[in-house]
Amino acid sequence: MDTTAQIRALINRLARLDAAETWEIDLNPAQIAALDYLARANRFSRAPSHVAEYLGTTRGTMSQTLKSLVRKGYVTEHRSQIDKRSISYDLTPEGLALTSRQTAFAEAITSIPPRDQEQLRTGLSALLASRLKANGGRAFGICKDCAYHRTDATGAYCTLLSVPLSPQDTTQICHEQVAA
Repeated sequence: MDTTAQIRALINRLARLDAAETWEIDLNPAQIAALDYLARANRFSRAPSHVAEYLGTTRGTMSQTLKSLVRKGYVTEHRSQIDKRSISYDLTPEGLALTSRQTAFAEAITSIPPRDQEQLRTGLSALLASRLKANGGRAFGICKDCAYHRTDATGAYCTLLSVPLSPQDTTQICHEQVAA
């Protein structure tokens, strides 16, 4: 087996082992992935279409996943006051607690020396960027690293959406992010 095939096999096996942990609770891997995304996404990036695009699934599948998470009490659904068709989701305290859990996979990563963790992060980030570029996907980067992010004496501001940003918004994933 060549190096490329070995790396792919390792990534796939690690992803499956990580996902297998979620079956011990009342959630499947897709539901955990949606919760993890919502925990990291800013308030502008929590629509079903954003979650679906980030996770590489269909809007219909994601809508059903999110509805299931609402029924289980892990997320709440909010309709926009401006456009009643627009829906976004927020984590409940139970959902937040679940996303804050320390998994065996996270513990294994923590056991790797910091220098190796950084090399792994850099390599995987480059791999993801290459795949996103190849299939036209969005980066979903961190708000404060965006070309539209501005900071002045009054705080942070998004020039694309023309809205002030909370400190929390600026450290979260944004669907609209364009690298500065």
